[in-house]
Amino acid sequence: MFLDLFHTAEGEALRISASQGSAFAKQIAGDFNPIHDATNPRFCVPGDLLFALVLGKFGVASRMAFRFTGMVAADAALRIVETDSGLVVESADGKPCLEVERAGAVNPDPGLTESLLRRYVAFSGQNFPHILVPLMEQQGVMINPDRPLVIYDRMSFELDRLDYPDLEVALESTELEVKGKRGEVRLEFSLTADGQAVGRGAKTLILSGLRAYDAAALQGLVDRYAGWKAAYLAETESGVSRGAAI
Repeated sequence: MFLDLFHTAEGEALRISASQGSAFAKQIAGDFNPIHDATNPRFCVPGDLLFALVLGKFGVASRMAFRFTGMVAADAALRIVETDSGLVVESADGKPCLEVERAGAVNPDPGLTESLLRRYVAFSGQNFPHILVPLMEQQGVMINPDRPLVIYDRMSFELDRLDYPDLEVALESTELEVKGKRGEVRLEFSLTADGQAVGRGAKTLILSGLRAYDAAALQGLVDRYAGWKAAYLAETESGVSRGAAI
């Protein structure tokens, strides 16, 4: 499976290097957040890569809920453990970083699995600036443009059918609830196949360090983000594989 490029298996354990995690963020998710840059000292593994590895190993269930409980540094030894209610991705010392609840029928078909994770991850990677900037503007708040922090909290899926090999993901609604310097963003999305509704889902993000909205400052962050993306694409086209620098 194509996920083999983005992790290294060591028996029952797996490791994700900074270069592997960065490549997944940029190439699969279209996410150019500097925290996923291989050269960033604060690098953390993309949450959607952990999600993808779970699906790649265990298939797609009718009901799935994912809750991120910790950040994962590069090269950490991880393992996926089955529990009574689902699965847990944990570090070698038993500290969980992703808790998964699963229920209903399961389809292990690689085609369905790859379709769902590719479509969802590409959708998920477009949070900034396309979704979050308009929401912050509406609420009159913004994240810290110098140290932007958006935390991937949780997401869930409900599929009515598991017999379609190719799924589409589309945004249905957005909401930002502001609580002082903290905000909770909820995104609801639909799952369709051949134009028919086959499921639905939701994703929650936490925004930290909120402050009063400043159009110029936020536009500066958007411009820098666009610059990171442009620099990476230019390097890729020239055959040089490096991440964007802060």
